[in-house]
Amino acid sequence: MLGRTAGGLFWMYRYLERAENTARLIETGQRIALTRARASDDEWASVVQTASAEAGFVEKHAEYSRDAVVDWMLRDRDNPASILSVYKQARDNARAVRTALSYEAWEAVNGGWMAIREALARRVGERDLPRVLGLIKQQAALVRGMTHGTMHRNDIYDFARLGTFIERADNTGRILDVKYYVLLPTAFSVGSSLDNAQWESILRALSARRGYRIVYGQDVGARNIVEHLILDGRMPRSLRFCSSKISGNLGFLAQDYGDAPPSLGQARALAERLAAQGLDGVFEDGLHEFIQGVLGDLATLSRQVEVDYRFYA
Repeated sequence: MLGRTAGGLFWMYRYLERAENTARLIETGQRIALTRARASDDEWASVVQTASAEAGFVEKHAEYSRDAVVDWMLRDRDNPASILSVYKQARDNARAVRTALSYEAWEAVNGGWMAIREALARRVGERDLPRVLGLIKQQAALVRGMTHGTMHRNDIYDFARLGTFIERADNTGRILDVKYYVLLPTAFSVGSSLDNAQWESILRALSARRGYRIVYGQDVGARNIVEHLILDGRMPRSLRFCSSKISGNLGFLAQDYGDAPPSLGQARALAERLAAQGLDGVFEDGLHEFIQGVLGDLATLSRQVEVDYRFYA
């Protein structure tokens, strides 16, 4: 496969996952804002910071109000991380690699772009926000379903999956970091009803609430939730689950191409480290520090994949 085609597939699926997870991040900010006894801009500032969109936001806006942040993250064309911008990039990449996609996968991406563009043609009010965020998540799920159900299991599929799971792991880590490092008001809130309500919001944002209940019952606590979202190999958005899929798909590419590039070794090392990681070690090192370490490893791995498979050649 040409490097440009591999890169187009990889980034198409990264952008699709990013659009969905940005919707989840906005949803998290909205839910956590509702747990605050007094109005605060902290949760909305953290949403922008987590999406790495802070520099552009402060150039355009004087304060971190709910309306300003939601519009910036949803539809502002000056924000390259907005859902409208990101989904357009996904669609542009899909068009460039259209012959590598099944007809159904292309139609799902193109139809999703048209639906989201229409939904974001005007500012989204608070009452309509849940519906619009739900639409964005549904369109991403439709593309995944068409990809899984119609595409041949070859290098095309592997590059698509790599983009999906690298982006998903990155966003799970970022959403967790919003909660633990930025949003919790004080150390005295740990274990309180406020703390538990915020963790519940994180579970909802990552579609992990039902699975968590199956494993842990009604006990909503920081340790169990961190274990579920970082170390549970059965939870499809956990860091461990994503890292195992990244390692697996890079392994399939190595078999197909008869070569074991550096990115495969990096991916296997990350997957093995998360599989062996104990929960006590996560908290001893510091949850924020642990997550930042994993995010750094993912960024290094992503760059190495681009080099190994010559995305721009």
